[in-house]
Amino acid sequence: MNNRIGIIAGSLRKASFSKKLAKAVKDLQPEGFEFEIISLENLPIYNQDFDDFNEVPESYTEFRTKLKDIEGFIFITPEYNRSIPGVLKNAVDVGSRPAGKSVWDNKPAAVFSSSPGNISAFGANHHLRQCFVFLNLPTMQQPEVYIANVAEWFDDGGNIKSEENKKFLKSAVDAYAEWFSKLEGNK
Repeated sequence: MNNRIGIIAGSLRKASFSKKLAKAVKDLQPEGFEFEIISLENLPIYNQDFDDFNEVPESYTEFRTKLKDIEGFIFITPEYNRSIPGVLKNAVDVGSRPAGKSVWDNKPAAVFSSSPGNISAFGANHHLRQCFVFLNLPTMQQPEVYIANVAEWFDDGGNIKSEENKKFLKSAVDAYAEWFSKLEGNK
């Protein structure tokens, strides 16, 4: 049976670089793994009243149910104002509630960040990791995946242009798969 890994792109924009990277990562899934891109499109802003008063939006229930069956995650984030995008933080919050029923608990994660500039979304990468400490999402430490100048990575069809960049991304995906397998073998 394949290990199910969710790929979460922290952007809603149709032509976002995070979504292009998510597709590229999905196409690189190693043998023994099933990668699935998880949409954040229809998640209302988290409000604890939804859970407290049993008024949970159907999109929350669907999202939480889907994530319960996912065994690990690769998060792909851009950087907004030196932090993670609101849509990604919202998804993290929706999945972490109600208290004691987090869908993230003890599932191996990786963070890949990218930016059209030179900073590579370093701030977003580390802010997301900070959330993961509380959520008990063990996070791959090496290799670190910071992608600078991501706008230059893709052709008009959304495909990675450079073989060197494909090789880099594949090595990161393979490292995650190997790390994931080690963690799962120790359970």
